[in-house]
Amino acid sequence: MSTDFQVRSLGSCSIDSPCPVDHYLSDDAGILFDATVGNGKDTSGAILERAGPRRRLFFDPARTRAAIVTCGGLCPGINDVIRAITMVLWHRYGVRNILGLRYGYEGMIASIGHEPLALDPDVVEDIHQDGGTMLGSSRGPQDVPESVDFLVDREINMLFTIGGDGTQRGGLDLANEIRKRDLDIAVVGIPKTIDNDVSCTEKTFGFETAVAMSQAPITCAHMEAKGARNGVGLVKLMGRESGFVAAYATLASSDVNLVLVPEVSFSLEKVFSYLRHRLQEKAHAVVVAAEGAGQDLVTQDGLDASGNKKLGDIGVFLKKAIASHFAKSGFEVHVKYIDPSYTIRSAPATADDSVFCFRLGENAVHAAMTGRTGMVVGLWNGHFVHIPTERAVASRKKIDPAGLFWQSVLDNTGQPANLC
Repeated sequence: MSTDFQVRSLGSCSIDSPCPVDHYLSDDAGILFDATVGNGKDTSGAILERAGPRRRLFFDPARTRAAIVTCGGLCPGINDVIRAITMVLWHRYGVRNILGLRYGYEGMIASIGHEPLALDPDVVEDIHQDGGTMLGSSRGPQDVPESVDFLVDREINMLFTIGGDGTQRGGLDLANEIRKRDLDIAVVGIPKTIDNDVSCTEKTFGFETAVAMSQAPITCAHMEAKGARNGVGLVKLMGRESGFVAAYATLASSDVNLVLVPEVSFSLEKVFSYLRHRLQEKAHAVVVAAEGAGQDLVTQDGLDASGNKKLGDIGVFLKKAIASHFAKSGFEVHVKYIDPSYTIRSAPATADDSVFCFRLGENAVHAAMTGRTGMVVGLWNGHFVHIPTERAVASRKKIDPAGLFWQSVLDNTGQPANLC
């Protein structure tokens, strides 16, 4: 396996798996990181380890005690992942000790006093029907040595971390502390970010639901814009540093005339000029803005508990700026603003997203049972793979403004490539 994506292991696997499956994967099963060929390219590239059940395990299921933690903001599908991990541990491996840690990493600090919740198939039976997380969540890091002490005291030997960039960095810190102490505790992450910005994975759970649920607000904005002379429907969607939700929602809708994303700078003058032209031609316009777009134009206010910049509200800013600009120029415009962000974040997962969530959770369990650690599960080239956490959090996945995908967005909206 390529050293670029080498996943750490707690040791050799000597326990026969109880999994009733006909197909086990060997440890040399892999997926090419770059599957493209041609133009004289060297095809002996990096390989990602393929996820799935193995014939031999590191942990004895009868002695395994697992824990699940959910951190950060809400996202469709968290409960689906909790349910998947619980069901696979219980039914596939016969693990009978599964704990849900309450309110994120706070649940690993004994002095805070969040008592873990015992999980079994009955407890998680219907949780996938609800949005949010049954375990609660919180932001921000906690003391790493104290957290590892908690795992040791509770005799937990595998921890599943469901969360975004900050959560997985926290999981990596835990895995490194565990390694320093030479403990047999696996830490396996399931990336949770509605923004779809985790590196080395094609998509993250919740993203597909977010795109699907963005269609109704965009349609409403379109109807509001068409219902008024020179109406502008403005929708703000998720996307702190990567505009995938806004861009995919735009393509799916085909009613959007201008989409603004963090990866592409713009000036108000160019935006106003384009909108004036659009309104003069069609008498209405629909604008979608990712929450992280145009942050050079708004006031930011420090950092949140996770260490992320507190973004300025680009939606409210654009609403006021567009209305003010056209009022001053004597051009009557009616701006209708919609922000569906929390409605989307707290919703249950769509059917396809729910399937994806289950398979992520399932493969996380397979990885943990073999003693793999310091890794996350992702999807690459159509296959579930193991990704070292260091690689997953090294950088954020972003839209390439010079790439074919962004050109598709420009072709769909008709907006100028250069808005600066």
